[in-house]
Amino acid sequence: MTPLERVSSIKVKLGLLVAASALVAAIVGSVGRVAGVSPWISIPVTIGIALAVTQLLAAGMTSPLRQMTRAARRMARGDYSVSVPAVGADEVGQLGRAFNTMASDLGAVDRQRRDLVANVSHELRTPLAALTVVLENLVDGVGSDPAALETALGQAERLSRLVEDLLDLARVDAGKAPLSTASVELGPLLEACVAETRVNGRPVTYEIDVPADLVVDADPDRLSQLVVNLLDNASRHSPRGGIVTVRAGVDGERYHLEVLDSGPGIPSTDRGRVFEPFGTLSASGEGGGTGLGLAIARWVTDLHGGSIAFLDPLPGASGARVRVDLPLRPPARTLASHLTPTHEEIQMPTTPAAADPADPAEPAVPAVPAVPAAPTETAPKPAYGAPSVLDDIFGAYWPDSAVPGRFGLFIGAVVAGLLGGLLIPDRNAGLGTVIVMLAAGGVVMLANEKRRSWFPVVCYVLFALLSSVAVLRDAEWLVALCLLTAVAVILCASTQAKTLLGIVLTGISWPLAGLRGIPWLGRTLTSVSGKGHGAAVARTTVLSLLGLVIFGLLFTTADAVLGSWVDRFVPDVRPDTVAARIFMTVFVFGVVMGAAYLAVNPPRIDRGERTSQPVANRYEWLAPVGVVVAVFAAFLAAQAAAVFGGEDYLRETTGLTYAEYVHQGFGQLTVATALTLLVIWAAARKAPVETTADRLWLRIALGLLAAEALVVVGSALYRMHLYQEAYGFTQLRLLVDVFEAWLGLLVIAGLVAAVTGKAIGGGLWLGRFALVSGAVALLGIAAINPDAWIAEHNVSRYEKTGKIDTDFLAELSDDAVPALNELPDDLRSCVLGTNDRDGDWLEWNLGRERADGLTPVYPGTADTTVVCPSENRYVD
Repeated sequence: MTPLERVSSIKVKLGLLVAASALVAAIVGSVGRVAGVSPWISIPVTIGIALAVTQLLAAGMTSPLRQMTRAARRMARGDYSVSVPAVGADEVGQLGRAFNTMASDLGAVDRQRRDLVANVSHELRTPLAALTVVLENLVDGVGSDPAALETALGQAERLSRLVEDLLDLARVDAGKAPLSTASVELGPLLEACVAETRVNGRPVTYEIDVPADLVVDADPDRLSQLVVNLLDNASRHSPRGGIVTVRAGVDGERYHLEVLDSGPGIPSTDRGRVFEPFGTLSASGEGGGTGLGLAIARWVTDLHGGSIAFLDPLPGASGARVRVDLPLRPPARTLASHLTPTHEEIQMPTTPAAADPADPAEPAVPAVPAVPAAPTETAPKPAYGAPSVLDDIFGAYWPDSAVPGRFGLFIGAVVAGLLGGLLIPDRNAGLGTVIVMLAAGGVVMLANEKRRSWFPVVCYVLFALLSSVAVLRDAEWLVALCLLTAVAVILCASTQAKTLLGIVLTGISWPLAGLRGIPWLGRTLTSVSGKGHGAAVARTTVLSLLGLVIFGLLFTTADAVLGSWVDRFVPDVRPDTVAARIFMTVFVFGVVMGAAYLAVNPPRIDRGERTSQPVANRYEWLAPVGVVVAVFAAFLAAQAAAVFGGEDYLRETTGLTYAEYVHQGFGQLTVATALTLLVIWAAARKAPVETTADRLWLRIALGLLAAEALVVVGSALYRMHLYQEAYGFTQLRLLVDVFEAWLGLLVIAGLVAAVTGKAIGGGLWLGRFALVSGAVALLGIAAINPDAWIAEHNVSRYEKTGKIDTDFLAELSDDAVPALNELPDDLRSCVLGTNDRDGDWLEWNLGRERADGLTPVYPGTADTTVVCPSENRYVD
């Protein structure tokens, strides 16, 4: 049962859904704000919990609609055995029940249509075969005696009766059989019907019991048709010498007709089926009947506003007893306004041809529709593949493709979330952070079915190395960059990204996976509850937690040694940190589940090499590239003039010192280097390479451009070196150096991809090369211990020039302590504070460990007479 199942209005459901989601979001957001949780964690968690509440409350609201869509597709293929759950009390539930009724009625109609075609074919084949044999004998001059002709006439009359019965049914079903009522003396009409039935020559006796003065309003032709069919049916099933009785009587404003025979009778369980077309209980056509007489009798009865049914025989009698109850004055209405099918009543389906409206009593023979082949497609299981509104949002870019749930990944994400909630809050990055990262990465790796190919393996190795930086270095900026890069490489391993655009789309897809994976998470949970394990898993989890908490508290308070172990290895869960730990748990669980879904069902970020139509003329690409080459050449000429002209030339022409000159425009040089990659990419796509001359021009132009770009890279690095010598070394300046060098490497790789792209996978390897080389470059920065490197260079600069910025050096992490410890005592007191760290083993970090072992207690800054020098550095 879904939470809103008993609500009888879908509008009220939607209102409750919005109110509950907004209330939960407000409560969760308030708790996070009061607990001091970072917005980067509290906002995604709040959105995720609100979506989870929405999904929970909306369960079942749209499921019948989706299932009706699937069922309608199956019905269009001829499978009417479908049904949808319709347990709700709202409009969707009512629609589901109406749909099930429609499916049942259509199934019954379809079955009867098939029976109609089969039975009509059988009924026509038997007399036609006999008639054909007689005619063949006549053609061959055999059997031209009166007996053979009488046989042929009998078969032709049988065919005529069958066609007449079919035409009668067609008139009734097409609504072309209106009542033409008149006053009818029932006694003479019954005698005429008995006389007509005696023509069949069956050896039975007919008896009539009817009041002499009984006059009714009826259509005499239709009423005669009704009685004749009932008498014919009774005579065919009566034994030789049997008695067929027709009786009539008045019951208030109605009268009844009863036909009784002395045959075997009809079992009570089969009495409703005999009124269906060809609803004979034995082989079709037994006794020469068509199987349509009782169906015609029922529709004539309905036409008069009456009822017909087989009843139990009278006391002491045997045989069949059929009773027709009719009004003395039937309503003036036609069949079209009377016959409205119900769920219990099944009408014979026909598709009448257009009839002349001037002659409504004689419709054309109905065209029997072709019987479709029985559906051979196996009915789909409803567990997977249910389309959702998210399929319309993401479309072909990210089809869900009914990925089955994987409960193991769910458990892994829960474990990673619990580890994150226990190990990360109130701690610096260290061993606990690495444990959480490796647990999360293990879940994502297991989710990737292509994890054994070379690119995912390289990414997993880089992920482990980048994650381990948290246990080696204390610099927060470096640890944050390494962890973000670790996430990027493992996500690209999941999506198998090849191009730079694919890598960017992978990063965008990760947060979207939290939304796209909602149906997959539902299937994951359903896969357990659907097997009957849901309650068992919940019960086991609750009992295990109770056992752990109760007995853990008892034994830790009873034994001091065990208590000390628990205090050492179990995080301190205080009331003021519970909210932060819960937020972190949900956050880590959500991001791990999103990454796992990204690995299980990656989006289509790379669709192979996109063909590009080259330009028709060489100058169309060569001229723009030539302009860029010329601009680069002008810049390099200016650089040469500045280098060879010296500082006097700079002051004379620009009014800047050399230090100010090298700092100016560094950001523009970095952007120009990056744009060079775009120019190389565009030229390689648009330049024609059919002839040797075309390929030569491409290599010359792009070679010149790449060479100039590399010179610009070298110039930028030299500028930064001079700037650092003048103003000191910082983390940002070191990062810019590495980034500019990495861009130069990409320029070389882009040139190789451009001139050899046709031979080496169309240059699609460039994106992966950029990712891997960037990760390796970051590992290189971590390997040189950047804060220590910066401290060493600033200390060396102080020894040479006497210039030092103690404010900046005091902001460095513990990685810089060994280098800063070489400063004189007065400066050490400026850059090293008191060692008051008391973190547990989960915060262990090699940088902090080395700092603690080197100087257990720093000198401090108690001496106020010490003057701490500081420089006026440019703001980076």
